[in-house]
Parts: sequence; C-alpha cells; structure tokens
Amino acid sequence: MTEDAALYACLKQDPDLISAIDRIGPCRLRGSDGKTPYQALFRAIVGQQLHGRAAEAILGRVCALTGTGIPEPADFLSQPEETLRLCGLSAAKLHALRGLAEARLSGIVPDPEEAARLSDDELILRLVALRGIGRWTVEMLLIFTLNRGDVLPVDDFAVRAGWQKLKGLDQPPKPAFLRKEGACFAPYRSALAWYLWRLSEEGKTIKNALTG
Repeated sequence: MTEDAALYACLKQDPDLISAIDRIGPCRLRGSDGKTPYQALFRAIVGQQLHGRAAEAILGRVCALTGTGIPEPADFLSQPEETLRLCGLSAAKLHALRGLAEARLSGIVPDPEEAARLSDDELILRLVALRGIGRWTVEMLLIFTLNRGDVLPVDDFAVRAGWQKLKGLDQPPKPAFLRKEGACFAPYRSALAWYLWRLSEEGKTIKNALTG
C-alpha cells in the first residue's frame, strides 16, 4: 500500500471525513518550504500579530540590511537597535529575534540536519523555551518546514473550527477534546489538520462576495 493510500485509508475511517475529502480533493500538503528552522522561526516572530502585507514589508526591510535574505544570526546581532527599530520591529520582537539569533549560535535552535534527528516532542520542548515562540509556532515549523506528518495543532482556532464544521457542533471543541479525538488519525494528523483548515475556509469566499 502506498503512503497516500494508507493516509486516505486512515482518514476515511471517519465517515464525516469521507465526504469532506471527496469534496475538497487530494491533500496538497507536500514537502518542506525550503527554510532552515532558524529562518522559519525568524519569519514567524516578525509576522506575529500582523497582517501578511505588513509583516512582509517589515521582513523585507530587515532582509535589505544585509541583502542576503533573512540575516544570519551574527549579521543580525551586529545591527544597531535603532536601525532595526526603524525597520518596524517592536521592542518585544527585537528582543525575541535577538534571543533567537543567540540560540542559533549556541546550538539551541538546530540546523536542518540536527532537526531531522530530533522528535517532534524534543523540538517543541527545546524551542518553546525561547522568547516569542509558543507551541503553535513550533507546530507550524514541524508541518511546513520539517515536513512532519503527524502534527495536530489543537490550539489553532481554524483547526478547531474545521472540526466543529465537520461534526456539526455548536461550538469549537476544546483543545484537550480534539487531541483525544484526533489520536486515532496517527500517523497522519498533519493531513487531518490540512483538511480541517480547508473546512474552516469553506463558504468564506462566497460570504465575503455577498457582504463586500
């Protein structure tokens, strides 16, 4: 049995997911985004609590300081605080990014090769100790950068909203409940999360068009 066949066999043990998968189509969660853990976390910290365009503008100004994309840790730490604040970084984000850069230099933030040897739980435990990085941020790193296949971010509002829609619930489930319900979909919980994200988005385009 191929991996995809095993994935769908696992997900389709839930009758509600059968119709959702048939409607949404194949899971398009594929591969890594090509970033290192440091680069992915750097981008995530910059983007926290910002709309996409604003985050990209600030990140672009920071990257322009060195002209080499996301600055390497030593290059970032060499930049004056005033220069970085003029890029649009808040004091809290600047503090978090400097901590991230120092953690990469000290080896706390792993390179791709070391990250590949660490389990999901080991990476979460190590990285959530850093300022500005919570469990959800590490889970996004696991799914989209490290291509881990069995991550269900139960604290993600859209994932919970997707489960609510899938099951016709009045309210989104509590994280602990969703974690328990999702256990039977191992080792394909990242794909489950992908479908729940798609479910949470269904109808929004039409609604926005009607109310815009």
